[in-house]
Amino acid sequence: MIKDVFGRLLKDLRISVTDRCNFRCPYCMPAEIFGERYQFLPRQEILTFEEIARLVRIFVCLGTEKIRLTGGEPLVRTDVSKLIAMLSTIEGINDLTLTTNGYLLEQNAKALKDAGLQRVTVSLDSLDDDIFGQMNGRGYGVKKVLDAIVKAREVGLSPIKVNTVVQKGVNDHTIIDLLKYFKGTDVIVRFIEFMDVGNINGWKLDEVVPSAELLGRINAEMPVEPVDKNYRGEVADRYRYVDGTGEIGFISSVTEAFCSDCTRARLSTDGKLFTCLFAGEGRDLRGPMRDGASDTELEALITDVWAQRTDRYSEIRTVATEHTQRKVEMYQIGG
Repeated sequence: MIKDVFGRLLKDLRISVTDRCNFRCPYCMPAEIFGERYQFLPRQEILTFEEIARLVRIFVCLGTEKIRLTGGEPLVRTDVSKLIAMLSTIEGINDLTLTTNGYLLEQNAKALKDAGLQRVTVSLDSLDDDIFGQMNGRGYGVKKVLDAIVKAREVGLSPIKVNTVVQKGVNDHTIIDLLKYFKGTDVIVRFIEFMDVGNINGWKLDEVVPSAELLGRINAEMPVEPVDKNYRGEVADRYRYVDGTGEIGFISSVTEAFCSDCTRARLSTDGKLFTCLFAGEGRDLRGPMRDGASDTELEALITDVWAQRTDRYSEIRTVATEHTQRKVEMYQIGG
């Protein structure tokens, strides 16, 4: 198992299978930039399923145990269940999952499960239709996503996690309603601090609601208590309701950075390896692979990248880095 400069293992790989999305969330793909004329990657520049599976096998040999498919929106890529079927046969993967906005999940849930997907994470920023429509940038209502969560539970894609990006003055006043809706189920709601990912989402520190503040609000209404993390490197701080009716979590990249335990690598849609969500440059794997590099040569390339990894952006974030360090956009490498 390879380690970076700070001794962090390469245990998790997030794979962006497409740079396209059917939503236009302002914090990721604002509609004013990603309009009808925006040019996404042409097919020939996107990794094929066979190329992804080959790279995953190499990552697993280096100690990777968890694979998550992301986007863009992964379910807009045709036949993504075929990729899942290929990955599910790779020995050594302990967790095979997918993050989705849920809009296409209901009709795909059974095929995903049958192909070998173990669980899903659904992005859902509010139960209020108007706020949800504003935050997805398309005006879509929430019912289709809620129906998809029900379907995912029915077919066994569990435990289901719901990720909610919280922005002050936008949706922070709706979090209690969201929690009440899922309280008493096995759905785990996790609140994510609004992050300065990429360069186009207009991030401002005063729009961040610290997780500690959210925790205080929640605890006053529905008492919770802390729970140990499932494993070292888990990004969410876990809490459970004192009355035993469920679990919630907080992902606090801005106010409580977790860089020291980060074991995640990211593979972009066009085959670049990124070692941090806030990275500016990635190492090309697609080029060498298509030029005939052997598995051994690709393994050496990945090892070289990880062994030199020093990323800890969230720990050293300053006013300067917020606005001057160019970063890859989230839709290219997943959240």
